Amino acid sequence: MPTASDANATTAGLPGDIRRRGLMLVLSSPSGAGKTTISRRMLESDGNLSMSVSVTTRAKRPGEVHGKDYFFIDPTEFNLMVNRRELLEHAKVFGNYYGTPKGAVEEALRAGKDVLFDIDWQGTQQLAESARDDLVSIFILPPGARELERRLTTRAQDSAAEIAKRMAKANDEMSHWSEYDYVIVNRDLDESVTAVRSILQAERLKRRRQVGLSDFVRGLQAGL
Repeated sequence: MPTASDANATTAGLPGDIRRRGLMLVLSSPSGAGKTTISRRMLESDGNLSMSVSVTTRAKRPGEVHGKDYFFIDPTEFNLMVNRRELLEHAKVFGNYYGTPKGAVEEALRAGKDVLFDIDWQGTQQLAESARDDLVSIFILPPGARELERRLTTRAQDSAAEIAKRMAKANDEMSHWSEYDYVIVNRDLDESVTAVRSILQAERLKRRRQVGLSDFVRGLQAGL
């Protein structure tokens, strides 16, 4: 993965001719805590943010579109992508494999575009190992266990057995909250979305990501 000093990064919401390298914004949470809804709201309101489309070996759910929600592939092709090192991260979740294709993400970051990831703690750990300078990680917590179970039940996507399995898995997932840069308790959706937007804006302005800042300041000093 190129570093934050990549000279090909371009301007993205910064003054003058300052170039910026894009960042990887990770949202993780137990199933039902709200990360998918928050992700959708972020994508709708921010034109410089795009969703990383993962590959997965699980079956399509009703309404999902290949190439938009996921790239649905078989286990053999997934293993080939792992062996060819074409994935930034990959993990097994609830018996299925998920992974992030490398090429599209690296191209976006070089162009100063930000990429949103909806991945679990395993994938986040792998990204932190390979691309820590590009990574901004947020863990979304539910306001309570009963509310989490209610959300899983009312979305009517899973069977009772699957909901029980996800609730059992939630404790393990939540134990990794301290590995993240930021933690948000999703009591109110609008407030949570505002918090994520604030984090993203602050991270975009970090000095190390503004790779054209030195030239910009020298221009100011020279009276340009």
